[in-house]
Amino acid sequence: MARGRNRRGGEYGEFWPAYVDVLSTLLLVVTLLMSIFMIAQYFAAQESSGKDSALKRLTRQISELTSLLSLEKGKSKTNEDELSTLQASLSALREENSRLSGLSLGSDDQAKAASAAAGRIAALSSDLEKEREVSSDALAKVDLLNQQLLALRRQLAALSEAIEASEKKDRESQDRIKDLGTRLNAVLARQVQELQRYRSDFFGRLRELLAGRKDIRVVGDRFVFQSEVLFPSGQAQMTAEGLAAIDQLAAAIVELERQIPREIDWALQVDGHTDARPIASSQFPSNWELSTARAASVVKYLIARGVPPKRLVAAGYGEFAPLEDGSGDDVFRRNRRIELKLTNR
Repeated sequence: MARGRNRRGGEYGEFWPAYVDVLSTLLLVVTLLMSIFMIAQYFAAQESSGKDSALKRLTRQISELTSLLSLEKGKSKTNEDELSTLQASLSALREENSRLSGLSLGSDDQAKAASAAAGRIAALSSDLEKEREVSSDALAKVDLLNQQLLALRRQLAALSEAIEASEKKDRESQDRIKDLGTRLNAVLARQVQELQRYRSDFFGRLRELLAGRKDIRVVGDRFVFQSEVLFPSGQAQMTAEGLAAIDQLAAAIVELERQIPREIDWALQVDGHTDARPIASSQFPSNWELSTARAASVVKYLIARGVPPKRLVAAGYGEFAPLEDGSGDDVFRRNRRIELKLTNR
């Protein structure tokens, strides 16, 4: 993308500094790390939310089972009381029956009383047996509820351990991400500093090689060639003078390539610019094509002179990134240019 820059007066003003590209890259990396961290946080929160829901559900079930257990224990207590009452009544009736049996059987009233007592004993025995069965069922239910309650408590303990482990893992992940970000910042800062040093050496070397030429100058972090130095008007084929200038540039780049450590991913960006006057030839329908063709022509010649292709970038800006606004011949001349910039990828 072209970066619009306005320069006024006879000065070139400030260029886009290379370290801004590096900082942009750093910002993108940090943004990526933060995105990864937020995604990890989201899934951790989802997992924690699911475990919290399960924990609440188990707690609710334990509460319900505890209430049911208390109710069943109350019923069991009531059954035991009724059973005790029936047993006492049965014992009393048996004593009464024994007493009546010891009396003389001649009396009709005594016979009727004994018969009635025997009937009551049989009825109470039947009720007593039923109460025993009910009491046995209640005890079985209490035992089952106790087992279920114990199982739920075990699940609750396991879930609590899982939540604690998940939280610990999340804390460790945050620490790793933080450490990774710190290390990445340090590496990028070191590479920026190293590249700035090599850029200074590179520009110093080019100043020596191109000393005394007013049409080639260093402005900010870029080398600026006026188009007339390299190309005829409206053309993208370099002149003999242009080839000689690029030969010196290629030699400096090849020497620089041997010096820069391999871990620094650098590139030489070649930008083509035109003035605002339109061009509409069969070869170049617009200034976009002309500026791009000129940048590509410089890149191809650098490759032919031994510069690694992976270290070169060609871009055309047409008339849309002028150094100066205006329409005079001097303004047009200064805006027609090839810019070279040593930067990180």
